Amino acid sequence: MAKLPSESAPDRSAVLFELFVHSVVDYAIFMLDLDGNVISWNPGAERIKGYSEEQIIGRNFSAFYTEEDLADGKPATELLIAAEMGSHEDEGWRVRRGGERFWANTVLTALRDEQGVLVGFGKVTRDLTERRRTEEEKSGRQQAFAHLVRAQETERRRIAWDVHDDSIQSMIAVSMRLQMIAAQRRDSALTQLDDAIQGAIRRLRILVAQLRPPALNDEDLVASLREYLDDVVAGWGLDCRLNHDLTAQPPPEMVVTAFRITQEALVNVRKHANAGSVAVSLTQRDGGVLVKVADDGNGMKPGAAGSYDMVSGEHIGMASMRERAEGAQGWFRISSKPGEGTSVDFWLPLAGPGAHRR
Repeated sequence: MAKLPSESAPDRSAVLFELFVHSVVDYAIFMLDLDGNVISWNPGAERIKGYSEEQIIGRNFSAFYTEEDLADGKPATELLIAAEMGSHEDEGWRVRRGGERFWANTVLTALRDEQGVLVGFGKVTRDLTERRRTEEEKSGRQQAFAHLVRAQETERRRIAWDVHDDSIQSMIAVSMRLQMIAAQRRDSALTQLDDAIQGAIRRLRILVAQLRPPALNDEDLVASLREYLDDVVAGWGLDCRLNHDLTAQPPPEMVVTAFRITQEALVNVRKHANAGSVAVSLTQRDGGVLVKVADDGNGMKPGAAGSYDMVSGEHIGMASMRERAEGAQGWFRISSKPGEGTSVDFWLPLAGPGAHRR
């Protein structure tokens, strides 16, 4: 180990710096001469690039580049840029001893003496292979989630069209025939049967509207929710409000997911809450959007939220909302007390799955 000089401060600083460089193992730190030949090598460089000091000193740093980069003359170009601009930063594939590729961030810095004469270069390399792999996995999850959302919405649209164009139209035809026969025979039983069919048609139309709400626009979450509240929820006799502070628009798959969870929460308010008002709020938080659906109803009671899912241990509506939120790498919770209303809260990342988790 080098001894620290006791008298000369510049010499002491030089030795400290050398000790620091040779203590770093997470970064490859090495020096090049004017031609790009390696003249110093730290333990981090040996760990990342696989060459010992004896194996690399005197060799040109082009040994670290891929065949494609060598064919393009990239090593020489980087030296020229660093000499002219003072430094050059790059991110891309590099090669370890033995030919294995790794993803690296590199900074090449021109070194000049007191007279400004170029005397060599310093280079720092970070191995970012694991980070790149994580980002690729995250991107893959985002793409898979977006594909799933699109597939679900396509299937919902197909079912809605089939119900509207086939089932509802057939039932309307049956209803019209029943009305004619009931009028001719003055048969009250046939009239009651037609009333039942009309009720079924109304329920199917509600189902069609839920499967593919006209308000749903996957490019604008606020506009979609506002239109749904005005056109649908207000028609249920509920006083509804929408507040938001969004300055960024979620990607389409997140718009659809947020809309669908909110829609399910609002339908539950209509079915179970006995509420007079409901408030929907959207708050930008932690790199995502926090959505709250709060009503002033009776509060949730055991067994009051619909069919029970024996597998998940949750009511089906809540299980569906939770699965959507967590599938988007977000979170979901519900809080309620008898007589104090219910609040459904969920958070979704603005940038897609993986952006943030609570």
